[in-house]
Amino acid sequence: MNKPIHSRKLLSCIALAAALAGASSAYAADKVTIIVGGYEKQIYLPAKLAEGLGYFKAEGIDVELLNEGSGVDAENEMLAGAVQGVVGFYDHCVDLQTKGKQVISVVQFSQAPGEVEMVSNKHPEIKSFADLRGKSLGVTGLGSSTNFLTQYMMVKAGVPLGEFSTIPVGAGTTFIAAMQQDKIQAGMTTEPTISRLLKTGDARVLVDMRTVEKTKAALGGTYPAASLYMSADWVEKNKPMVQKLANAFVKTLKFINTHSAAEIADKMPKDFYAGDKEGYIKALADGKSMFTADGVMPAGGPETVLMVLSGFSKNVKGKTVDLSKTYTTEFVKNVK
Repeated sequence: MNKPIHSRKLLSCIALAAALAGASSAYAADKVTIIVGGYEKQIYLPAKLAEGLGYFKAEGIDVELLNEGSGVDAENEMLAGAVQGVVGFYDHCVDLQTKGKQVISVVQFSQAPGEVEMVSNKHPEIKSFADLRGKSLGVTGLGSSTNFLTQYMMVKAGVPLGEFSTIPVGAGTTFIAAMQQDKIQAGMTTEPTISRLLKTGDARVLVDMRTVEKTKAALGGTYPAASLYMSADWVEKNKPMVQKLANAFVKTLKFINTHSAAEIADKMPKDFYAGDKEGYIKALADGKSMFTADGVMPAGGPETVLMVLSGFSKNVKGKTVDLSKTYTTEFVKNVK
């Protein structure tokens, strides 16, 4: 499997190369680097699918996809100038505005998180989030969207911050190992990790947010999640490039919407199946309704995200947030 790129030296070299190029118009127009918060995760499937379908090349752009296991680390690389965009959760755009950073979703991939809270079958006594008081809960990274959602669900269940621990364990094999070793008693993760845990019997589902309907039940509304987000300043200065990226990703979303899970899976790298193509296809068939058909931000979605973040975060609670500056539909609506 493609290993997550954690080397800050590599990304610093990318940033240095851009600087040496003088941020030339040729570089800005032809080459862009996007970091993905785990591109083997089905929630971020549009990134590798767009590449596999040749949609970036069709737009005449050279897109380099880097892999990072946690969305918060991907976000930090973009803020440092090492990459131009992130495929990660929209909620970072809201959170960052409260910290004085203007970051916007330019293509909204999904309208549901695609996340599930899994509980170790070593702990049959756990039947609700309230039962997780005093437990260790797995998240991809501290400050990640899985951490945001975990904290919100715990506080909503009446368990204050400080009366449980969130442990950064990534996804896939590292998440599974942490649960098998009882380092975490529950955790939030995505496909194909969910299906792998269910197949081995190591864990069960506590709360499911893989579809819009189940997300509304858990969070009270549509929750826009996976997206392509970028610095608002970079977007303003590179509109032709952003439009080409939007063209490629909207075409990809249309492909997802009009093709079967099996047809989509055939376009993905084989190692993404984690040795179980049938399970990968089933998980995708069950969850691909999470993706938008056109890249447009779902109505009411940003308000749900703000409500969730305000429910636990001192950074967000009580702050004035201009949601209109956390996303744009300018580019997706211009796709022909």
